[in-house]
Amino acid sequence: MYPSSDGGQLGGVIQKNRKCRDVVFLVIFAAFLVAMIVNSSFGFNKGNPKRLVYGLDYEGNLCGDKDAHRNLRELELRYWVNPNQVYESGLKNTVFKLADARSICLLDCPIPAEDSLNWVCDYPDGDIHLTLDEWIDRNYDYFEFLTPDMRNSSLQLQGPCYPVIYPSVNVFWSCQFIARPSNMSLRHWQQMGGVNINGGLEIDKSIHKTMNSRSAVLKRYMADIGKSWFVLLVCGGILPLLLSGIWLLLIRYVVSGMPWITVSLFNILIISVTMLFYLKAGWIGNDAVTPIVGEHDPYVHVYGRELTHIRAAAILMTAIMGIAIAATIAIVRRIVMATSVLKVAAKVIREVRFLMIFPVIPYAILGIFYMIWVSAALHIFSSGEVRQNSCESNCCAYNLGSGRVSCERCCGYSIHYTPHIGISILFHLFGGYWTTHFFLACSSTVIAGSVASYYWARGDTPARIPFLPVFASMKRLVRYSLGSVAIGSLVLSFVESIRFLLESIRRKLKVSYTAPDNWFGKMVHNSSKLCLKCVEWTIKSVNRNAYIMIAITGKSFFKSSAIATDLIMNNILRIGKVNVVGDVILSLGKLCVSLSSALFAILMLDTYGYKSAHKKISSPLFPVLACWVLGYVVATLFFGVVEMSIDSIILSFCQDAEEHQGTAQYASPLLLETLTEQNETQRLTN
Repeated sequence: MYPSSDGGQLGGVIQKNRKCRDVVFLVIFAAFLVAMIVNSSFGFNKGNPKRLVYGLDYEGNLCGDKDAHRNLRELELRYWVNPNQVYESGLKNTVFKLADARSICLLDCPIPAEDSLNWVCDYPDGDIHLTLDEWIDRNYDYFEFLTPDMRNSSLQLQGPCYPVIYPSVNVFWSCQFIARPSNMSLRHWQQMGGVNINGGLEIDKSIHKTMNSRSAVLKRYMADIGKSWFVLLVCGGILPLLLSGIWLLLIRYVVSGMPWITVSLFNILIISVTMLFYLKAGWIGNDAVTPIVGEHDPYVHVYGRELTHIRAAAILMTAIMGIAIAATIAIVRRIVMATSVLKVAAKVIREVRFLMIFPVIPYAILGIFYMIWVSAALHIFSSGEVRQNSCESNCCAYNLGSGRVSCERCCGYSIHYTPHIGISILFHLFGGYWTTHFFLACSSTVIAGSVASYYWARGDTPARIPFLPVFASMKRLVRYSLGSVAIGSLVLSFVESIRFLLESIRRKLKVSYTAPDNWFGKMVHNSSKLCLKCVEWTIKSVNRNAYIMIAITGKSFFKSSAIATDLIMNNILRIGKVNVVGDVILSLGKLCVSLSSALFAILMLDTYGYKSAHKKISSPLFPVLACWVLGYVVATLFFGVVEMSIDSIILSFCQDAEEHQGTAQYASPLLLETLTEQNETQRLTN
């Protein structure tokens, strides 16, 4: 028999005489939130999300930045003016890097002239009396205004003007050279006495390698999140809210058909999403993702790492689709059982006032939090410092300000990231994960308290239920149990993070230590595998049942978890597979909402605005994944009404039976009928 929070036996309406629990962990959570604010303020102060998209010029300015040394608002494309430097950076054993090659910000990628020689000159300065707008209007060319010394320097590829020999195409706001020099432009260059210009695939591979580096791709993925904020708002926020509300209404009024509708819709959605991934992978139709921005020669093809990732995602979705369809076919026999379980939850939703609307409160709080959190994440991720590189190569270039060729401080600029930025990113990610779990746990605890009030007032006598039990449950949570929710969400977040790290270590060891005689590799591999099992067991032990007992008894998190575990183990034969089958249908419902979010996100991102011009995304992968996660979180909030109703009723039933020698006194006739039907069904099935 389990005592209530005031020391007496729990009976009737939940007792209100409680004590504050786990206060220390509430203080820790509050301090963590303050630390997150400080960490985010660092990002807002030092970061600039445009760095994730645009490159730097030879002065260290960010292309497309109106607040730079020069107003480069319209000049978004980075172009490397010296083809020999680009070629040298592509050689195998060279010490010269593309980051040190002279680059400039332009409005569009220059192309060679058909019957003459085009030039791209440095920003006008010194004796070149042109404004930046006039320089743009002249197509970046003021070669005719150069003095003899300047012209001679330009013919040595030291500026201030450089020939346009190779065509180029806009690849994620950097001009990718095409290794096909213009014969006419090259002939004009040679006739003018210009130095030899190197040719070969190296001039193509150098830029291509830089643009497809892991860090560059990751930056573009992060930038995609920022560019597709409207898609995230619609498909990750508004759409799952509407779909979850519709699902709850159907549960309330059409409960008998909901398991069949959910299973059928899940299979349709997962097939549709998989086919759309095939479409973006280029395996169906001609709409594969491309790194080229804007209109271009259809015969020019540039490979991007993003296409490989999309194809890997399509293969993964194919495997998941096959497993999911097979699993749903396997549970068809249990759908009748799920229907009777959902009827119990539907009765609770109808009789406990405000329960179906309550999730809007944590939804609004999490919505505000996510908008700030995502913005802070983009700023933190781009909070490196722009510094001039230290290079030993020959980077001499004509300086219009001093009027001579300078070989000092002529290296390029790069964004340097210190180790503490990596720690700041990890801290921010963990903070977002913990805060999400915290609000989900708060929502679960409030719902559990409301439903428990319904149970202990006898389900057939609603008059004994306090007025608006949801608000009464919220008051108890805020007054007594926020600390317990904080430690519970911390444990779940920490364990999940450790599990992720151990899984990563295990996979790396599996690849690295392949030799059978490497005993150390085998030992570490098996140890990590054992740790994963322990972590997995911990996750299963620390679950939402603890929050239910917190709402009922007012005990601390660990005490409530122990009480819940004992109750379930003592009554496991009585409740049979009711909880399992109900959870499966609810999980499929959540996946239906999140897959719908992903489906509509792919369709929105396939419009013209996100495939060209300024808002072009490198790949729909990250925005779609973000919409899927957000959709699942929103669905968890609203489906928690049904989920926690079932779990709270069952756990209250178990405690009721414990207190009354195996016979539940407060259970409603519908619940007793449901459990009896499930046990009989289980007996006949087995």
